[in-house]
Amino acid sequence: MKSLFNFLSVILFSSLIIASCGDDDDTTTGSGSDSDFAGAVYAMSNGAGQVEGTAVQGSNSIVAYGRNQDGTLDLIDEFDTGGNGGDFDGGEGLDPLISAYALTKTADNNFLLAVNAGSNTITSFTIQDDFSLEQSNVQTTNGVGPNSIAHIERSVDGVNGLVYVTNISRAEFADAGEPAQQGSIMGYWLMDDGNLSPIAGSLRELANRPSAVQFSPDGNFLVVASINSGSSALASDDQNEIVVYGVNADGTLSNQILDGATSTLRDNADGRNLPSAIGFQIVGDNYVVVTEAREFRPDGTPPVFPGLQDGSVSTWRITDSGSLEAINLDVASGANNTGRTACWIDFNEDESVFFVSNAIEAGLAAYSFDNGVIQLLDQTAAQGVGATGNTTDPAAAFGTTEGWIDMWISDDGNYLYQLHGYRGTIGVYAVDGENLRFIENVSGNLPQNNVQGIVAI
Repeated sequence: MKSLFNFLSVILFSSLIIASCGDDDDTTTGSGSDSDFAGAVYAMSNGAGQVEGTAVQGSNSIVAYGRNQDGTLDLIDEFDTGGNGGDFDGGEGLDPLISAYALTKTADNNFLLAVNAGSNTITSFTIQDDFSLEQSNVQTTNGVGPNSIAHIERSVDGVNGLVYVTNISRAEFADAGEPAQQGSIMGYWLMDDGNLSPIAGSLRELANRPSAVQFSPDGNFLVVASINSGSSALASDDQNEIVVYGVNADGTLSNQILDGATSTLRDNADGRNLPSAIGFQIVGDNYVVVTEAREFRPDGTPPVFPGLQDGSVSTWRITDSGSLEAINLDVASGANNTGRTACWIDFNEDESVFFVSNAIEAGLAAYSFDNGVIQLLDQTAAQGVGATGNTTDPAAAFGTTEGWIDMWISDDGNYLYQLHGYRGTIGVYAVDGENLRFIENVSGNLPQNNVQGIVAI
């Protein structure tokens, strides 16, 4: 405890400069310099397959692949996280944590960070020169079901960066289910040796159930997205799909949110379902680009499968004071129930185009991006086996779809890796501007359901 106090004292009185981090695909040389591979891809088993009716799944692990020059993958090995996976999505096994960034990496490619939703812990790995993993540290998260993790560099001796993790729920809301759950967020210092040091006073209680967390590129702000904003079951009655915290020099956050926003309020005149914000990125001059599945009904009551609506993307800009300026709201990802579950996002190398994966439809949509202004270019830039058009029978829909969930574009911007949540496979695509070219599906190493989290270097 004394060593932690001394460390924090140094932090408080040091001059801290936050390095520019950009989105999740910073091109930085790091681990892997002695490998024949061009990069690597890591995918999380989240408990090695669904056990229906239980939140705690089996042992969690990371499957590591070497990335060849042509984008194809070769298995390296599987690495245990020291924790258990979890299922907090009602037993469907498609998107068990309803989150983005359950797995992430540091910008320098030296460390991989994973959540253990069934153990309420997070794990740090050191990425070796051959892209294999060495477990560094496991720490508790002081909440129920950690599901998203973010990192940003800090230029302090002995410190690699600042880490925050979201918890799906707090204990008092855990049994109430998705519509009523309110979570929390917790901070750590990631040390140069890979250890995670919890930050005293960093825990913040959230007004709803979080789905993803990200730092702004300038490092001044932390944004948290929610899947149940506007739910009529929330004790907080909160309607913000995203909220902004200020990041202090000592690693803590502002005591209260600086601002919050939503694209669609409850009981709106358009009869629009409420946004369940899942994947988002903050790019350029602090532009927040948010994917929105449209599940909770306009009055805030829980989603019913036949009542799902086409998803969307909305954009805001974080001002210097931390307020949110709306730019484009509710830009549809489909029409007539062809894009119902817009959930994950990643940008091409020059940030002029981004891709959004639709889980049930099993496809990728391409959007243009210009200083926060967005336009749908192609609803099916890539298409797998989905449940498009099936709006009445959830069993048939979930029984058909490949379930395209998390995705990540490699550091060099050349390849997109798409995780198939109902097949346990990874789809590999070459990226050329707004166009995607299929290369291969990689199978045989991941469980066929309940997987969550993918990272590409």
